[in-house]
Amino acid sequence: MLFAPDTEVALRTVVNLINTAANGREALASVADLDNFLRAEGFSGSRTRDDAELASVHEFRSQLAVLWTADEDTAVETVNRLLRDANALPQLMKHDEWDWHLHATTREAPLVDRMSTEAAMALVDVIRTKEMDRMLVCDAEDCNAVVLDLSRNRSKRYCDTGNCANRAHVAAYRARQASGG
Repeated sequence: MLFAPDTEVALRTVVNLINTAANGREALASVADLDNFLRAEGFSGSRTRDDAELASVHEFRSQLAVLWTADEDTAVETVNRLLRDANALPQLMKHDEWDWHLHATTREAPLVDRMSTEAAMALVDVIRTKEMDRMLVCDAEDCNAVVLDLSRNRSKRYCDTGNCANRAHVAAYRARQASGG
């Protein structure tokens, strides 16, 4: 295990959120889309379910996308700002199927504050452990989705948004066949 389970869940949510805008598509076009995303990611707590909330999540997603490829100092600045802006106060919590884990906002805090705090807390672990090189962009030439490499041998190179890995492997196979190898 590289990170605590709740950290890995939060990091995967970050990846999934950033990738809702990958490759020119908008997967969070409506409040209903956001509802579905949050349900799939297991987010609970208060919601306004309005366009302002959706817009705040879009803005947060843009900040995460920039942070994903930022250098360490910029990432630290962004993470600290996210925690400050949300008035984060880390506390141990137990709820639903989760055993003790960290929350830094209340269930009543605005959605974007809860999302940004969970993301920031997870990214704190990534930065502290000097593992930012696990935050990648898909190697496929026609894809700009982000990738979180949690493999032991640091071998993950393609996103989970489509079939980028399969297309790359097929292309490599065909190139080997064409060259007689």
